[in-house]
Amino acid sequence: MNFALILLILLLVSGAIWAADALVLRQRRPAGAKDPWWVEYGASFFPVILVVFMLRSFLVEPFKIPSGSMIPTLQVGDFILVNKYTYGIRLPVVNWKILDINSPQRGDVMVFRYPEDPSLDYIKRVIGVPGDTVAYQNKRLTINGQPVPTKRVEDYLHPERLYYSRQFVEKLEETEYRALNDADAPAYVPGPAQFPNRQDCSYNALGVICKVPPGHYFMMGDNRDNSRDSRFWGFVPEANIVGKAFFIWLNFGDFKRIGSFK
Repeated sequence: MNFALILLILLLVSGAIWAADALVLRQRRPAGAKDPWWVEYGASFFPVILVVFMLRSFLVEPFKIPSGSMIPTLQVGDFILVNKYTYGIRLPVVNWKILDINSPQRGDVMVFRYPEDPSLDYIKRVIGVPGDTVAYQNKRLTINGQPVPTKRVEDYLHPERLYYSRQFVEKLEETEYRALNDADAPAYVPGPAQFPNRQDCSYNALGVICKVPPGHYFMMGDNRDNSRDSRFWGFVPEANIVGKAFFIWLNFGDFKRIGSFK
């Protein structure tokens, strides 16, 4: 469901009713006559829809985490806020950038339109920016020939499934975060798709090495062996960017998680 498009249609319809009533219909009604129901509802909803549309399109958008690919940073059921302007102002629905502000940085958690189906929003961590060579070999991350600083910490217990994953602290630029991998999962990438710029990636028994093309980003989930990401379906075009995730505002199962995401 394209919620932005639905919201735009509601805005245009209610705005047209409000304008028609203010400019024409109100003058034609007898003094003291009650507004027709469609005018009353349409005109009263217009300012509310306008505020919601502007906030959601240009400032912040709510997003619910649907899967465990970003564990331990984000949990299933987290409701997060996405900054819509930090990477530039875009026109709603068509997603055309009209004002360039910042570019995604390594380590950012970013929401984007899934390249294989742009009607779906995905969330992953930015690992490689345009021009980077990203290597994920034997479950260790290297960028431009430099190993990403990594420290092993205590294993992570998945509370719902009652099993442990190996846990590491990685640092990309100034961003420090935790990543998981499973000792019994293979290092190679099973069944990568034939995605655009596939020639820029090479696959082997230890994993994958990719050169990020101009205008694209290489994304990975923090739950490395339970995330379908750029290793499988390729690079994210700049045009698919939605915004930067920055805050957990609700989790019905664990209120302590509110505000825990940086």
